[in-house]
Amino acid sequence: AMAASACLWLVFGFSPEEAAGEPGPGPGPWRLEAGPEGISRVWPAWSYVVVETGAGLEVRSAGLRRRLPGWAEALPSETHLVLRGAAAAVAWRREAALGAALQGEPAWSRPLPPEPPWRRPLPLLPGGFATPRPPFFTALPAGVRARRLVLGTEHALALGAAGEVFSWGGGRHGQLGHGQLEAELQPRLVEALAGVPMQAVAAGGWHSASVSGEGQAGLGWAGLGRAGLPWVGRLGTLLAAHGLGGPGCVGVPRAPSAAAGADAAFISIQAFPALLDLPQDLEVSMVSCGSRHTAVVTRGGELYTWGWGKYGQLGHGNNASCDQARRVEHLVAEGLRVEEVVCGPWTTYVRVREH
Repeated sequence: AMAASACLWLVFGFSPEEAAGEPGPGPGPWRLEAGPEGISRVWPAWSYVVVETGAGLEVRSAGLRRRLPGWAEALPSETHLVLRGAAAAVAWRREAALGAALQGEPAWSRPLPPEPPWRRPLPLLPGGFATPRPPFFTALPAGVRARRLVLGTEHALALGAAGEVFSWGGGRHGQLGHGQLEAELQPRLVEALAGVPMQAVAAGGWHSASVSGEGQAGLGWAGLGRAGLPWVGRLGTLLAAHGLGGPGCVGVPRAPSAAAGADAAFISIQAFPALLDLPQDLEVSMVSCGSRHTAVVTRGGELYTWGWGKYGQLGHGNNASCDQARRVEHLVAEGLRVEEVVCGPWTTYVRVREH
């Protein structure tokens, strides 16, 4: 049993620390081994995870665990690992990041002011943002004042100083929320959310989400549908959803054929934010998106998940996908309060504490 008031990280889904090659369904939940220093933050990629301990950053993968001294934040991908320190942001190739040491020339580096006044997490940097694949730095337009930025597989979301949401990048699955499937080369205001200040944003593989201010709701666009109807699940008193539909589906919309029958499932896209509800009018405090699943934490410390569940990443004790937001009962039964959730591509990391 956990010591009273102890804090730990639990993991549902595919474990990059254990699997090699083609993964199978991961065990869940399991504890993310913390050691005496504890773990304060995690940054997951598909095949490895970077954690922040009391002794600094540490990269973990199958059969590998080593520290990255001198770095404060990470932005990992399957091709590169971007690290931010006190003096610079540097991108290393994945092979160097997972090798014996960070040796040789990095793929990219950018000096930083000695005392950054913004104090905002990666990928934001002075004057723009970093990405974990080339080009590694992109300037933000002069009129965009972002206080938070998140990167999806093909798109990005910025949270403005007044709670406005900007989106750009690939839009073929409706993940930008502009009501169309076109790409946007520059940040564009999500006009459907104008007048509703947001406090958090999240971007997944082909979907997006945001949580409104004052904990009222989450606004998210994450359309998961069956039988021709977009998923209009239950997700916060004011939660919008858009993006790619179908539990685990990837591709363009296709209608059911006459031979398949009227009940045949097909991919549906929600290209405009749509208002959703959580059961019992619960309030959302944070949201995170995986490649094709979404998780929210309520103000009461409960975790709700939905989407693609092939590797157990939804935490419901099976490998089924789920079209509706569903509470993770294991955490409730164990008397655990959720303080943070971070979705990896096929994994969900949850920081919990005993009530």
